[in-house]
Amino acid sequence: MKYPYLLLDADNTLFDFDAGNRHAFHEVCARYDIPDTEESFQCYKRCNNAMWAAFDRGECSKDFLVVERFRRFLKEMGLDRDAARCNELHLQVLGQNTLLLPHALEVCRGLSRERRLYIVTNAVAAVQRSRLAGSAIAPYITGAFISEEAGASKPSAAYFDYVFSRIDGITRENCLLVGDSLSSDIRGANNYGLPCCWYNPKEAARPEDLRIDYEIRDLRQLYDLV
Repeated sequence: MKYPYLLLDADNTLFDFDAGNRHAFHEVCARYDIPDTEESFQCYKRCNNAMWAAFDRGECSKDFLVVERFRRFLKEMGLDRDAARCNELHLQVLGQNTLLLPHALEVCRGLSRERRLYIVTNAVAAVQRSRLAGSAIAPYITGAFISEEAGASKPSAAYFDYVFSRIDGITRENCLLVGDSLSSDIRGANNYGLPCCWYNPKEAARPEDLRIDYEIRDLRQLYDLV
């Protein structure tokens, strides 16, 4: 068995974060009288993505990030709303989203028969714990390591120090990190010397500055890799 330990990202690797994010945005718009248009959602996504990128670079805290994204969005939209309340509702709704990506359930079920599966995520702890507990994959996940609880986040080596200190028997050679994010998952694996698999269903261009050991479009391709 090549990789008895699998470290799996959550959002847009197992969970359909895009669908959950759109639904949560819809609920915020409905509650706080914000135009629920594709244009406004794209504006929010730009602000959100910029803040998560800053977080990945270690430039801000997660508590600051989640409110600041709404501050920036509301400012761009010219709206006078309470950013903290918008964020609070958004996280609440997001925590109820247990939608999975295609084949995530069957792959987790199948791989868990002979391997140990762990979630490695930078997402908000309350949201991630709620989603995982209510999801169909919960019985197949041995543990979840969330950056808030670790005191560090992907892609830092400190985050993976935390993970490795809590999994008996894991080594840099017998585990595989699987994720969709180049900036947190793949760079994190590169930083820590871990084998990695880029989940790239949208066929984005492959970067030249990162080591990618495997690349898949469909989660079922993992069966042949591990």
